Amino acid sequence: MSWQSLIDEFKEQSTVIAQGGGQRSIDRQHKKGRMTARERISQVIDDDYWLEVGKWAGFGMYEEWGGSPSGSVICGVGKIQDRLVMIIANDATVKAGAFFPITAKKVLRAQRIAMHCRLPLLYLVDSAGVFLPLQDEIFPDEDDFGRIFRNNSVISAMGIPQLAAIMGNCVAGGGYLPVLCDKLIMTEGSGLYLAGPALVKSAIGQEYTSEELGGAEMHAQISGTIDYREPDDEAALKRVRELVRMFPETQRDLKFRRETWTEPTEPQEKVYEIVPTDPQTRYDVRDLINTVVDPDSFSEYKSEYGKTIVCGYARIGGFSVGIVANQRTAVMTKKEGMQFGGVIYHDSAEKEARFIMDCNQSWTPIIFLQDVMGFMVGKDSEEAGIIRAGAKVVNAISNSVVPKITVITGGSYGAGNYAMCGKAFDPRFIFAWPNARYAVMGGKQAAQTILDINIAAMKRAGQEPDAEELEALRQKVTEAYDTSTDIRYAGGRLWVDGIIDPSDTRKVLIQSLESVTLYAEPEPFRTGVYQV
Repeated sequence: MSWQSLIDEFKEQSTVIAQGGGQRSIDRQHKKGRMTARERISQVIDDDYWLEVGKWAGFGMYEEWGGSPSGSVICGVGKIQDRLVMIIANDATVKAGAFFPITAKKVLRAQRIAMHCRLPLLYLVDSAGVFLPLQDEIFPDEDDFGRIFRNNSVISAMGIPQLAAIMGNCVAGGGYLPVLCDKLIMTEGSGLYLAGPALVKSAIGQEYTSEELGGAEMHAQISGTIDYREPDDEAALKRVRELVRMFPETQRDLKFRRETWTEPTEPQEKVYEIVPTDPQTRYDVRDLINTVVDPDSFSEYKSEYGKTIVCGYARIGGFSVGIVANQRTAVMTKKEGMQFGGVIYHDSAEKEARFIMDCNQSWTPIIFLQDVMGFMVGKDSEEAGIIRAGAKVVNAISNSVVPKITVITGGSYGAGNYAMCGKAFDPRFIFAWPNARYAVMGGKQAAQTILDINIAAMKRAGQEPDAEELEALRQKVTEAYDTSTDIRYAGGRLWVDGIIDPSDTRKVLIQSLESVTLYAEPEPFRTGVYQV
């Protein structure tokens, strides 16, 4: 598939996702005199500065319940009054903004990014609470609904500003979220209560209207729960902008460096000529790096050693960064001879670990450009200490205190995912291109392995599959594996924060760097026991 057709397909699906529950649901929201979540965000931010997180959440999931586009909540970093703010907005066009399991995980991801980067948070609340048919998957665990309120409390104790605006429903346990914030706005016609009118009548026999039970007037004049009562969404969002103006100005931590810069002369679309959609086609990753970094700023580290991983220092949007990238063309070495592109060998692993340590010494954020097939296997590789070298990389990445940002530009297979800072290793942001693939191993190898296991099980049961059965089984296994390795599958489960157009990579990295350089961890870099 060509880049153009692949990007067109993803853009079309992305447009559908942005419609939330669809036009009829949008019309219902407007009839109530309320904006949609995306309209609210557009109204409150400056000049459309927007870095969305988790847009593909819920993709292909909960279809028996009508789906949950974008996880029924919109999250991302916006600029309000020239201040960077993490925004979390319930999408009431999707099941009245109810929380699915993925909704809770997405909100937690947004809160985690805000905590790491010390970003103020804005919650635009419009939710009916937990989606009851799936309550057992949302309610009790440490990464479920309750963790959001725990984070509210911890974030407050960290001194990070939190602001909430109730612009619709705010029911049951969800009521704690806005009340745990520093400032609370509520619009007329909204409802804030632990139990709605129907449940109150059922539980204790009292009959009250929604307004009497938990309307804006009651909370402003009687309970004293809210700080500001506003007539509608527009007034509430204007109030939000006024209050955000009182937040501290966005300041980069002095440990991180940013200089003046110029944009590359080549158009960003040149990346389509450099990187093929076919994962078997070779390319020199240095050409990709030069489309992303500021002109003439890339300085390669140990260029003649460990060549299947390219490391170096550069500037992106004036920010000083370290870059770790998988080389996707075959290389020649004096000691081992030819090494395959996309494979991590013991020498490249050693180099990467050393480079990560150096970036931590100089407080340099690290960008990982991930297109990896995994670690080299075989007798020679084992004797060279590939496991020991890989352990060094894992140790260095795990204990790294500088911000890490990962972009998956192709394959992300096996332990190579870990060595190139996959989701498990706490990148502040992790993005992927539409051609990216996530899996323990490549599709052909995995499909054959699964097929062999199924055939062996059939034979143990006394069945001897014929050629036609084998081909049908092979096709079924391959299709299932291809579906689960598609990056949209990963995006649906929040294994990546976003699926981005390759030509937007530089822009997305600059926006990410603006957030991740606001705060420097006070703890020194330590690695613990290191295998030598």
